[in-house]
Amino acid sequence: MAASNCLPLPRPSRSPNSLESSVNRRDFLTTTAAGAAATALPFRSAAASLQGEQLVMDAMGELRTVYDRALIQQMLDSGMDSITITLCDPKPLGAEALELALDSVLEHDRFIDSNGQQLVKATTIADVEAARRDGRLAVFYLFQNTVQFGTSLDRVDMFYRLGLRSCQLTYNERNDVGVGCREEGDDGGLTEFGRELIDHMNSIGMLVDLSHANMPTMAEAIEHSAAPVHVSHTACNDLYPHVRNTSDENLRALADNGGLVGVCQLRPFLTELKQDNLHTYFDHIDHAVNVAGVEAVCIGSDRDHRVIEMTDEYLAELRSEEGSQVVNHELPYFIDELNGPSRMTVVRDGLERRGYSSGDIDRIMGTNLYRLYADVIG
Repeated sequence: MAASNCLPLPRPSRSPNSLESSVNRRDFLTTTAAGAAATALPFRSAAASLQGEQLVMDAMGELRTVYDRALIQQMLDSGMDSITITLCDPKPLGAEALELALDSVLEHDRFIDSNGQQLVKATTIADVEAARRDGRLAVFYLFQNTVQFGTSLDRVDMFYRLGLRSCQLTYNERNDVGVGCREEGDDGGLTEFGRELIDHMNSIGMLVDLSHANMPTMAEAIEHSAAPVHVSHTACNDLYPHVRNTSDENLRALADNGGLVGVCQLRPFLTELKQDNLHTYFDHIDHAVNVAGVEAVCIGSDRDHRVIEMTDEYLAELRSEEGSQVVNHELPYFIDELNGPSRMTVVRDGLERRGYSSGDIDRIMGTNLYRLYADVIG
């Protein structure tokens, strides 16, 4: 729920590549659960005196518990203020999924506590501003599937109390909520339980993430949700077809709902080019802005912050995590210039070269996501 003292973003100017017409916004009518934050601090544009620098938020990136303090500091030095991270492997089902989800919350709580001078667990938008004052990184929790809930809304409440603030409806395949993007031959959409789950997430202030959903499930979830939703990490299917990418039709619907699309940095979703390919990432940002408007676009890197080298050790780690999803011809997953902890500086510089205004760059880099979190999470 948007707090009464949370200043609205000024009406954004359109980039030179954007559509002439503005998009309408549906009113956000949801309520928050007991215990959710009652207030939110002003947008960064109204609170620039805190550190005198731009707000940088990643809608979905990696913060692995093997990261050392030097790497975390490099992330901070790149300007990052907030990151939303995936907690556990979204593929297991049933009791294993629940156990892994609980263990992962505890593991990441311990990791953040042990690095308390650099990290803070975030459950409200006010935590982002508090972290900035201290020079720390605000960390929000995300699950990339709903299998840990089963069909129990009580489990949703339990994980909310443990700090979960956003959750994907599906991960690649069909589940009790809807259909994933890799479920071949299944054009089904949102289930009745999926609608109940969205209603409940709206009511407690948990953000609905539609990454990895198929296009019917995504469209029906956007239409059903009373609160803005987002696709935290994807790319533009009409620019470069890929099963993980989002159609222009759904990008427009997402924007009309007040939601956001996070443009990811996974090379196979962006281009078949394996070298000299940085421009394709900004092509996808341009396309999303053209279709949905600059106020509907953010960064959702979906990338490791380590500098990845294609060693046998790394490939073994990747295959142990992703299994059959690792396809040799799609490697490497990274774009060279975005491979490492300083990539957000590369993104800002690239947007400047593309001719975006400083205000629009700030929106894409952070204030759009800040607005969404303020509206939904509180």
